[in-house]
Amino acid sequence: MTEQNKLLEIKNLTIDYTTSDGTVHAVRGLNLELGRGETLGFVGETGAGKTTTALGIMGIIPNPPGKIISGEIFYEGEDLLKKSQKEMRKVRGKKIAMIFQDPMTSLDPVITVGDQISEMIRLHEHLSKKEAWERAEEMLEVVGIRCDRAKDYPHQFSGGMKQRVGIAIALVCNPELIIADEPTTALDVTIQAQVLELMKELKVKFNTSMILITHDLGIVAEICDKVAIMYAGNVVECADKRSLYLNPLHPYTNGLFQSIPDIDRDQEELNTIQGLVPDPTNLPTGCPFHPRCPKAMACCIEKEPQYVEVEPGHQVKCFLYSQEEQKQNG
Repeated sequence: MTEQNKLLEIKNLTIDYTTSDGTVHAVRGLNLELGRGETLGFVGETGAGKTTTALGIMGIIPNPPGKIISGEIFYEGEDLLKKSQKEMRKVRGKKIAMIFQDPMTSLDPVITVGDQISEMIRLHEHLSKKEAWERAEEMLEVVGIRCDRAKDYPHQFSGGMKQRVGIAIALVCNPELIIADEPTTALDVTIQAQVLELMKELKVKFNTSMILITHDLGIVAEICDKVAIMYAGNVVECADKRSLYLNPLHPYTNGLFQSIPDIDRDQEELNTIQGLVPDPTNLPTGCPFHPRCPKAMACCIEKEPQYVEVEPGHQVKCFLYSQEEQKQNG
């Protein structure tokens, strides 16, 4: 990816949470790139560190207990981690916006939806209260809600409509990057499809890049250009969607695909990945997936693998693809 086309680049990001039970290693040395206009699917089990990474990009890690230990987050060539809170407030909403997982709790229950959208506009653009309100009404129409409902409160909307309001707030200042944190989790299947279709349409209309956090590989296949598979705080495989779906390399990625039901096969039980996600306060030595990995080798226990580019744009963090380890294991 050329520097000119690169919108976001994360280098060696490490984020910890200090708790009474010990230090939670939520994100560990994470590396990631996103180009202009691309949609990246961020996939992993609950607790993999997906949302923490998103909060790190937005600069809203709760501190305490969370803390960014090391790393860099470059957005348009500028390190967001070196910006002050005042500078980050200008970035949030205007350049990078977030659609949160639960529409029930992400909206203020005592402020009308029109006021919540217009507040975002007035924070970033020099418009009068009347102009901001008119723009908020227009934005509600864009996401499929009648403009006369701008004076209604969140409790007067269904879950799907609340999520549409959340999308309106995120898009109203035309940001270059949207982070959508499992935006359809709290919705039923029919409404999920409507919201995803809306997001696809608006992404094209507003020409935005997107990071879509999800655990649903079907949604990723539908919407994303690239996929990053996350496990125990790190990206273990990253590739364009076609390469990853046709040629998954990491044993964890293969486990995820094999656990998807196949309607063309008659099977009594679904395939599963053995074991449990490791305790983030006490991660295994070496590769964190080795206790669950059917292809684990001695080196996997002793040291952590490095990224290997198997083909252009397809990276995997696994000793199975390291030529040096293959020679040593003969």
